[in-house]
Amino acid sequence: MSTPNEEPAWKQRAVERSIRTAKLRAEQRVQRFLDAAQAIITEKGSTDFTVQEVVDRSRQSLRSFYLQFDGKHELLLALFEDALARSADQIRAAAAGQTDPLEQVRVAVELLFELSRPDPIASRPLFTDFAPQLLISHPAEVKIAHAPLIALFAELLEAASEAGELRAGINPRRMAAMTMQTVMFTAQSAGGADDATMHPITADEVWNFCAHGFATLR
Repeated sequence: MSTPNEEPAWKQRAVERSIRTAKLRAEQRVQRFLDAAQAIITEKGSTDFTVQEVVDRSRQSLRSFYLQFDGKHELLLALFEDALARSADQIRAAAAGQTDPLEQVRVAVELLFELSRPDPIASRPLFTDFAPQLLISHPAEVKIAHAPLIALFAELLEAASEAGELRAGINPRRMAAMTMQTVMFTAQSAGGADDATMHPITADEVWNFCAHGFATLR
């Protein structure tokens, strides 16, 4: 029996059901906007589009767009965060194929390097155009977007530390941030006009560089 100040159980259930339905519909609307924006970016090879183009492609209203996003910047940020989260999932799955903790870190480092390299075939303007601007204008947002990758590398390095495969005194979480930033910056800086006459940096070289900064020498 409910107390005088408590809503009846049937009313609570009805409200909860209504909230769940509204949440599901909002998530579906958001995903349609994201899918539309991603399709436009893929077609144009750039992030040079308007909110109206996204609205038209999604077959939704401008009012609905602004109920979900503050503007184009927030939409691009959502796409960027989603791409990084999917990269973290991909790296986690690949690392799970190894049983040795340090080997898991190696796989994660090398795959992150390959995923972060400029691809002349696959245009990725979210990373080549939007991300560098975001780093300068909204560093806090960049930190939040990279959280899944930081968490993954911290987890892998903590496991390696517990297995005795890191140097004494290493802070796995701080090493995770430094390693991720080193790998991504090195990968994104690779390339250019001199590639034809110089040997580009490889994933194996990046791993060797990182490993000797935190792994025990064997």
